[in-house]
Amino acid sequence: MTDRLSDVDIGVDSLLETAPCGFVAFADDGTIRAANATLRDMLGFDRDELQGRRIESILNIGSRIFYQTHFFPLVKLHGRAEEIFLLLRSKGGDDVATLCNAVRRQRGGEWITDCVLMRVRERQKFEDALLRAKKAAEEANEQLELQAMELEMSEQQLLEQGEELERQRALAEDANRAKSAFLATMSHELRTPLNAIGGYVQLLELGIQGPITEKQADSLARISRAHRHLLRLINDVLNLARIEAGRVEYNVAACNLKELADAVLPMVEPQLQSRGIRYSLDIRPDLTAYADHEKVQQILLNLLSNATKFTPTNGSVAVTGSVDGERGERVRLVVRDTGVGIPAERLARVFEPFVQVDDSHARRAEGSGLGLAISRDLARGMGGNLTAESEVNVGSVFTLTLPALLPA
Repeated sequence: MTDRLSDVDIGVDSLLETAPCGFVAFADDGTIRAANATLRDMLGFDRDELQGRRIESILNIGSRIFYQTHFFPLVKLHGRAEEIFLLLRSKGGDDVATLCNAVRRQRGGEWITDCVLMRVRERQKFEDALLRAKKAAEEANEQLELQAMELEMSEQQLLEQGEELERQRALAEDANRAKSAFLATMSHELRTPLNAIGGYVQLLELGIQGPITEKQADSLARISRAHRHLLRLINDVLNLARIEAGRVEYNVAACNLKELADAVLPMVEPQLQSRGIRYSLDIRPDLTAYADHEKVQQILLNLLSNATKFTPTNGSVAVTGSVDGERGERVRLVVRDTGVGIPAERLARVFEPFVQVDDSHARRAEGSGLGLAISRDLARGMGGNLTAESEVNVGSVFTLTLPALLPA
């Protein structure tokens, strides 16, 4: 973004003026130096009404206090803040929910904080729905426990309990539907502004608005990495929600495992080579499973990505395939690594959502803890299974079992 600075204001170029996310720049004393049309339209202000106002004047009371005690001190200390939830106050007095990313830098002889504001629609509505659903589910669980203790009640009492159980089951289903609706809506609402940010970063990286410095290029690269990471997390949550709701479709057909493994290798080969990890593949050319090709590829890619992340330099990763069962009714695809291994107390939970092997490695990998949970559910949806064995400082073995294509 090209700076157009004077002693009193910061210009906003035409591309930023109509960007699909709000933008505001303010000085350390809180004076607004610039705001784009998107933000003005979001809050109902005319063109010149925001410039020169105090930033606190467009925050609701709670966010105003948060800005003074946490948000601006954080930006001033670290030079940036990411994904801060702020409630803006419109000209008409309504609250507007936003997610804010801010960067503070010196321009034109003063310190300026640039903020990108992404509107979060329906957030409060679906958060309230989720809280109500959670409360209803907790009430249902408490009632079920009470009913279990009253088995000696009369036939009439048992009938009444059956009716109550039906009501509680309906409440639990409503809670699950509310959760799915919340996840789907929030994921969509977050993906829309994220895609806008990603597109704008690409424009800046291409230099369309003017040359950028090396430091600016590094900052844009950081934003781009964060953008891709957030999209992966959102997609993982959506996939999990679809699986839990039973909305995943499987296109089951003959699937050549050797060809599939060869197709996945280029996706992880740069990471393998950069860390000096040896890779080997031992699958018969005719080994075939009866499964969904894309979903098997997704599972194998996840297993290989994990093996690469948690295998030290100069280690090894091996993929093998074989026929399983007395009549060859199953095939096995095994991914074996010489990585850090998984402690026994964590191994039983690696397939649970949002569970990661180790906090330090999880931070390095920037994962969501959903990959293995989704992979096992996909395997079971195709009539197979995914299991794990591991030993600390020795390595891990993940085994994908799938139905074989039996002869007619």
